[in-house]
Amino acid sequence: MKIPYTNIAAQHVRIKNEILSAVGNVLDHGKFILGNEVEEFECRFADLCKVSYAIGVNSGTDALILALRSLGIGPGDEVITVPNSFVASTSCVALVGARPVFVDVRDDYNIDPSMIEQAITSRTRAILPVHLTGRPANMTSIMEIAKAHDLDVIEDCAQAVCAEYERERVGSFGTIGCFSLHPLKTLNACGDGGVLTTNDPRLYERLRKLRNVGLHNRDECHFWGYNSRLDTMQSAILLIKLHYVEEWTEIRRAYADYYRRRLNGLPQVQVPNEKSNERCVYHTYVIQADRRDELKDYLGEHGIDTKIHYPIPIHLQQAAKYLEYTEGQFPVTERLASKILSLPIYPELRIDELEYIATTVCSFYDTEEE
Repeated sequence: MKIPYTNIAAQHVRIKNEILSAVGNVLDHGKFILGNEVEEFECRFADLCKVSYAIGVNSGTDALILALRSLGIGPGDEVITVPNSFVASTSCVALVGARPVFVDVRDDYNIDPSMIEQAITSRTRAILPVHLTGRPANMTSIMEIAKAHDLDVIEDCAQAVCAEYERERVGSFGTIGCFSLHPLKTLNACGDGGVLTTNDPRLYERLRKLRNVGLHNRDECHFWGYNSRLDTMQSAILLIKLHYVEEWTEIRRAYADYYRRRLNGLPQVQVPNEKSNERCVYHTYVIQADRRDELKDYLGEHGIDTKIHYPIPIHLQQAAKYLEYTEGQFPVTERLASKILSLPIYPELRIDELEYIATTVCSFYDTEEE
C-alpha cells in the first residue's frame, strides 16, 4: 500500500465542479483584484472565527508582517515567540527590523506561559504564540501576562483554523490573529493566501490600507503600504471550501482519536492527548517516538510517507545565528525535535489506509521486542 503524506488532488474530486463554477463566475465578471468575493469571504471568515473583522492577504507570512507593521513594531523592539515553529513565525519579526526573543515550549508544542515573564524587557512590544499542529496555546495565561505588561498579542493561527480554547476560536483572543491559507492547511486555497482577524475597528481600517499599498481610495494614499491582497479567484475557491471546513475538521479529529486509541498503549510512542478545554484541529498529527528516524525509514519502506515538523529548531538555523542562541538553551524544543514524527492525517484517507498506518507503527515496535 502506498500512502502519501498529503493528497491535495483528492480533496478536489468531490468539489471540483463547484470550484470550476466559482472560477467561471470570476472570469465572467473580470474583477480579479478585490472583487466582491474577497469581501464576502472576509465576512464569512470573521463569522467562522467569531471576530468582528477579517482582512484577506496574499500569504500567512504577509499576515504576520502586516500585523507587526500595523502595531508599529520595528527596529529596537522585541517580540517573544517560540523556536519550534516554521521559520516564518520568526522571520516576520526580523523582517520588520525587530528582534525575536525565544522562550521554550511545553510537551504540547506550544509556548510555556511560565517562561514568558522572565523574557520580558523594556523593549518587549508583543507576544507571538503559535498554535502549533492545530492545538491552541494557553491563551488565558498568555493574555493575563500581556495585560499585566501592556503588550500586544499576535496569534500565529497558520495551522489552526477552527481550533478553540475555552470554547473560543483562536484568532479571537489577541490583538490580531494571523492565518495561512496555503494549500497544505486545513482551509486551503489553490495557491497562497492568508487572513488577519481583529476586533479593533481602527486596526481593521489600517490593515485594509496596508495590504493595498496604503490607499484610502483609488486616488488617495494615506501611508506607504504593501501589495498583499488576497486574489478574487482564490476567494471564490475559498468560499466553496468554507462549506466543508467544519466537516473536514471533524474527520481529522476522528482520525486523530483513532490514532490515539491504537497507539496510546505503545510505551515507545507518545500521542497528543487534548484537554477538555481544547478543540484541536490536527493540521498535523505529531507523535513523539523512540528511534524516530528508524521508525520513519520503516514506514517509508512500507509505503507510508511521513514528515518531521520541524527537525532543526529556529534558534539553531543559520539565519538566526546573529541572535546568539546556542544548543541547549531550549531543552524541550531540542528534545522534541529529535523525537517528533508527523503521520498522514487528511479527510481523504481511507479507513483501511489509516488502519494500515497504525498497524505498521505497532509492528515496528513489535519487531523491536522480538
